[in-house]
Amino acid sequence: MKLERVTKPVEKRDRWYDDACGMALAMDLIGERWTLIILRELMYGPRRFGEIRREVPGISANVLTQRLERLEETGVVVREKLPPPASVQVYALTEWGRESEAMMATLGRWAVRSPLHDPTLPLSGAALMMSFRTMLDPGRAEGIDAVIGFRIGPDSFTAHLHDGGLDVARGEAEAPVLTFTADEAGAIAAAVYGGADFDSLIRAMMLKIDGDRALADRFVTLFPLPAKVA
Repeated sequence: MKLERVTKPVEKRDRWYDDACGMALAMDLIGERWTLIILRELMYGPRRFGEIRREVPGISANVLTQRLERLEETGVVVREKLPPPASVQVYALTEWGRESEAMMATLGRWAVRSPLHDPTLPLSGAALMMSFRTMLDPGRAEGIDAVIGFRIGPDSFTAHLHDGGLDVARGEAEAPVLTFTADEAGAIAAAVYGGADFDSLIRAMMLKIDGDRALADRFVTLFPLPAKVA
């Protein structure tokens, strides 16, 4: 039976795979260099153009513009305008675009098993939050119900640990029981994934912890990394 096309397709570009496999289509939609990184930066809330570029310093303004336009064309990203007094244009993921997080988490968990993974490289606040959602061990987090704030450079995130899961959104946490503050996400990652001592990071003025210190000590144990491949 011949399949009938029921929606007008997005105009294809020269390098599309022309393959019926869903994975091939995914690569057509979001497989270009930088595209997944842009999606990561938009995952927990809208961002201005300059904010995206700040967190993805290797991308040029021209390439970022091209990728955002393409993501709009394919229905992954939408442009919005913040209400007054901001009244500025931001980029946000559509509901369908946000569904890509599960795929990105699976890909990230698979990739960190490589010996080539270098956890000391720079990472953004959004990357750190995504790593937490990806690596969280529900069993270790059992019984915790807590709102935790993260201030990473100019960005803020609210994380809610509950029912063995972790919800994340951009913005200042309201009445958090624990807040981590750092100029760089890597300082927090060093404690969670690298076994760095909290007190050493605090003395070096790389990290500040406010609130429930016992919860902070437990928090760093919730995200075991998978074993490396041989």
